[in-house]
Amino acid sequence: MKPISKSKAKFKSVVMLLLFCPMLAFSQSDTVNLIRGGELLFGGLITIFKSSKPKDVNSTVVESVCIKNKLEDKITFIITRQTEDGDEIRKELVIQKGSKEYFYELPKGVYTYEVVLTNNSTFKKGEYKFADKSTLIVDGDIVKNPDE
Repeated sequence: MKPISKSKAKFKSVVMLLLFCPMLAFSQSDTVNLIRGGELLFGGLITIFKSSKPKDVNSTVVESVCIKNKLEDKITFIITRQTEDGDEIRKELVIQKGSKEYFYELPKGVYTYEVVLTNNSTFKKGEYKFADKSTLIVDGDIVKNPDE
């Protein structure tokens, strides 16, 4: 029985030493620097392992179209297009004040757009050719593409 009690005492002393040892040491950086370093490391790993898709030149769809609303009220952005088969493509987005929304997987082509205000009056009408990823900004009395 004596050997068991001696091993328990040694075990307890080792555990106590391991518990108090971190209290005697101090870290060389604070928590904020550790978090920022982790963010940098994580962001770097994401860019390394992110799958990059080659752009398909012969693609018939636009990956995404962003519509930003810079007006003082929410708007409804409506786009329509006639296909070669005679069908009509019609899509609507309701965009809050100071916000943005996206169209995804939009077939390429020339679309007629209409910006409708909350009182159902037409703010702006026009045509736009969607051939690549783009951003449209509804601002003041115009609809503009900042990339052009």
